[in-house]
Amino acid sequence: MQRVPVISPDGIPLMPTKPSRARRWLQEGKAKIYPNDLKIFAIQLTHQPSDTKAQPIAVGVDPGQLYSGIAVQSKHATLWAGHLVLSFKRVKERMETRAMMRRTRRSRRINRKVSYSQRAHRQKRFDNRKGHKLPPSIRSNRQLEIRVVKELTHLYPITDIVYEIVKAVGNKAFSPVMVGQYWATFQLEEIAPVITRNGWETAKMREILGLTKDPKKSKPVLETHAIDGIALAATVFNQKQTVHRQNSRLVSFENATITPAPFAVVRRPLVSRRQLHLLQFAKGGKRRKYGGTTTRHGVRKGDYVEATRAGKTYRGWVSGDTATQVSVSDIDWKRIGQFTARNVRILSCANGLIVKPS
Repeated sequence: MQRVPVISPDGIPLMPTKPSRARRWLQEGKAKIYPNDLKIFAIQLTHQPSDTKAQPIAVGVDPGQLYSGIAVQSKHATLWAGHLVLSFKRVKERMETRAMMRRTRRSRRINRKVSYSQRAHRQKRFDNRKGHKLPPSIRSNRQLEIRVVKELTHLYPITDIVYEIVKAVGNKAFSPVMVGQYWATFQLEEIAPVITRNGWETAKMREILGLTKDPKKSKPVLETHAIDGIALAATVFNQKQTVHRQNSRLVSFENATITPAPFAVVRRPLVSRRQLHLLQFAKGGKRRKYGGTTTRHGVRKGDYVEATRAGKTYRGWVSGDTATQVSVSDIDWKRIGQFTARNVRILSCANGLIVKPS
């Protein structure tokens, strides 16, 4: 049975409750709906509870390059699971384009016909050759995972964070992936104690729990990456028991109970940063505005809106605008259509996340 997060009047997360009890509290006025950035149905009590004791709850994080899996698990139930779509490729391509344009501008500025000592080279402003440098593409991946974990701590009394690590293979002395893992675990330590697991431990626990994984990693379903998050979180509750009988000894394992849970796909809105120097020159030397989150119609890119056209209603996220229209896109950031600005109504303001609950 699914569980509903419960928040105290002071904003402290309590143990989740049954949906029937949550509905009864809402009808009796003992609770109200608690809005959150992950769009998880949660309630907040209007009066102080009689008890605030909580059982251990763990978060499992299965980091990846393109997709990550996160799940919240207690000993008796699976509470939430998420499939994170990471922006690794997009950030990498944008950084390569930025470097190319920077070199192009420098080549136009520097007169290579004069001697090197007389060229217009500026001195470096900082030392960018420090060790353990974290690439922006990997940093963006880990930041999204940390953001989701922080949102979950506002809903559940998290006691442990289980993080899967990978070891670089080869003779290279520097691994950006491992540096990103160390940086992420250091950041997560400020939220709750972090337990690291290897990939083979995750696979073993998944086999013990009888969970099957879908090999097609791009599918936004529970069985691709979120299933590993469940297995990681369940390792906290895996206990070995030894039963002694006459002339014998039996060893058994007590594992967490896996139950159906809410599932969501989470990603960041694909909003371009504001560019002062576009890739192509504009006629007359005046380049058009590009990027940023603001529009000309009182909405921001990433706002969840409801738009009407020809008697039909559409829901999506603001992704752009023209002089009279607003572009609305779906969770995959594919444009649903362009709508007249007066026919667009904001449902929730942008918070840096796009969440599609199952």
